[in-house]
Amino acid sequence: MTNKPDRSGFCIIAGLALAAMTACMMPSASAHEANKRVADADALATTDSSARQALQSTRRPVARAEKGPYYVDFRARTAASWGHAFVWYGKTSERAVEVAGLTPSGDTWAYVLGHLTWVPSETGASYGDLDPEYLTASYRVYLNEADAKRVFAYIKKLQASSPVWNAETTNCTGFIGDIAEYMGLKVPYRWQRPENFVNNLKDINGGRQMVRLSAE
Repeated sequence: MTNKPDRSGFCIIAGLALAAMTACMMPSASAHEANKRVADADALATTDSSARQALQSTRRPVARAEKGPYYVDFRARTAASWGHAFVWYGKTSERAVEVAGLTPSGDTWAYVLGHLTWVPSETGASYGDLDPEYLTASYRVYLNEADAKRVFAYIKKLQASSPVWNAETTNCTGFIGDIAEYMGLKVPYRWQRPENFVNNLKDINGGRQMVRLSAE
């Protein structure tokens, strides 16, 4: 009787080898779960990014303070007495500034006499107008080019037509108040300390930064 080879051991070995190969080729349950979590996270990130982009597209652009290329800066500084009010004006892209204000011409005696009567005036820069350490208040207003030409011309005209100074009537706050009024700004009570005048000028105009003159 011929003995047939026992194939049971071979089958068992082949089965184990096939199982091992299958285990190497197929991900385990834990690997499958990890891959699923990565896929879920990617999908969530994509959804979140799309939602942010949609939200941003529906938002209105942030409003920025409008500014023109020219300005008039109402300023106040310290002085030996009550202080002084004046304006800087010019172009924002240039460091050089023009200065206009109303002061008594001469020495201390002219200032003292100006409390009793009218004395000759000066309308340009005075001592301390360009020094930031003396500054006590500032309110800058911006203009477009066409309006700046009109306002700057008015300032020079006002300088030419202000030959005298008096502490009670034709003084520095009255001078810059005329400029503010010409620009269409609300003007506070003029006979007050320069620092208070400039701060009140800014307050009653709501701190607005852009001025447009009405067409004539």
